[in-house]
Amino acid sequence: MGYSGKWGEKLQAQTLRRRGLSYKEILKHVNVSKSTLSTWCRDIELTDRQRERLYNRKGAGQRKGSVIAARNKQLKRWADEKRLRELGIKDVGRLNKNQRFLVGIALYAAEGYKSGRSGISFPNSDQRMVKFMMSWLREFCKVPESKFKGALWIHDNLDEAKARKFWSDITRIPLNQFHKSYIVKNKVGSKKIRKQKHEHGVFTVRFSDVKLKRRLNGWIDGVLS
Repeated sequence: MGYSGKWGEKLQAQTLRRRGLSYKEILKHVNVSKSTLSTWCRDIELTDRQRERLYNRKGAGQRKGSVIAARNKQLKRWADEKRLRELGIKDVGRLNKNQRFLVGIALYAAEGYKSGRSGISFPNSDQRMVKFMMSWLREFCKVPESKFKGALWIHDNLDEAKARKFWSDITRIPLNQFHKSYIVKNKVGSKKIRKQKHEHGVFTVRFSDVKLKRRLNGWIDGVLS
């Protein structure tokens, strides 16, 4: 059945409404304002099934809108993080030799083993930190390759062999220069929530050198004074 003119549009709109269509759906077929459509159809009673259908469609639309909004917010946060990280890298620029020297001293002062007469060790789980310090020890401390020893601290539910190989590749310390790994029991029933589990454990580079230890302590004093 065809409809024409304003009266025809009204009849078409009311017919579609009685079929249970939403105003949004009806407006795809009838070219009037939403306020006009509401006036035409306000007295039409919908069945329980029709109301349920419209409610579900509205809920799905709202849920879809919430998902899209959350995704857009996440993308914006990622873009901000990327922009600020790149800006931070630009702020630092390329380090010269003296700057690398001072950064290494600061890292060792914060994370390295400072007590004892001759023991020098630097533990960390961050491969970038370990790689930097290995380069620093080679460049500024002139440590012979044969003196470097590797040590691994790792939970018993992780792959120890894989972790040892990982750190050997990062540090270029041969596996035969690794100490026996320290294996820690993984507490499954513990109430303590571990926010981060180190897949490759915590690695420590260590060696002994009395004269270097004294000079290293002097470097730290020089930076902190």
